[in-house]
Amino acid sequence: MTGSVPDSTRGILRATTALRRFRMHRLAPSSELAPYAEYHWILRWDLRGQPPHSQQVLTHPSVHMTFTTGGRARVVGIVRGVFTETISGHGRVVGVRFLPGGFRPFLDGPVSALTGRYVPVEEIFGPQARVVADKVIAAPEEAEAIALMEDLLLARVPERPDPAVAEVAAIVGRIAADPTISRVDRLAADLGVGTRSLQRRFAEYVGVGPKWVIGRYRMQEAAERAAAGDGVDWAALAAELGYADQAHFVRDFTATVGTPPARYARDCATGAPGEAGRRG
Repeated sequence: MTGSVPDSTRGILRATTALRRFRMHRLAPSSELAPYAEYHWILRWDLRGQPPHSQQVLTHPSVHMTFTTGGRARVVGIVRGVFTETISGHGRVVGVRFLPGGFRPFLDGPVSALTGRYVPVEEIFGPQARVVADKVIAAPEEAEAIALMEDLLLARVPERPDPAVAEVAAIVGRIAADPTISRVDRLAADLGVGTRSLQRRFAEYVGVGPKWVIGRYRMQEAAERAAAGDGVDWAALAAELGYADQAHFVRDFTATVGTPPARYARDCATGAPGEAGRRG
């Protein structure tokens, strides 16, 4: 490993409240794994004597592999809706977030086969992966847990990196960095490829289409701006994110996050738990 990775709460809904319930930090992968993995992450919580916490996340277009206190070890495909996880008692998750497209070399087929699914690690990496998973979960030190996880992955790394992984990751990075990108056909034209070709490449390597990726990053940007509490001009934000009108933006935000943007902003300002927390 090469050290820590800057933390970001993008995608974590109601992050200020969330970070009072758990702690998370990130570490860079080894140079051998770096062509495929963005970072390792460790999440810890201690809620003994407190109620469970249900956390909602607008996931990124990335596959994760996670090892959780209690024995759960799984590969998590991209979640199209809001990902919700409930934690209680005390525990730890050790995970790796792959680059967009970075999990394709570990599969025998397209990453879209994992979308919306939670797959036990042994189904992808074989029975020995279950043995490794138990060691990862039991490891008292983070460094040991991450080393075991990396060994499991590096045993499956191809001899030559697939250049398409870096190409796809760069395209997704471009979408993430520029919230004004709002149309797949224009993106494809800028890249010098056909729209259908771009869609096929995303299904193969990312697991979802470029339209979903564009929409997801727009919603993450909107949620982050709402949480900042600076009196958001919703009409101006809608226009900035490529919406024809504010009403369309509000409908999309409500459908994605589960609450209208103005209410979400109030929840963040007051520390309200949101719908998942209210149900929890």
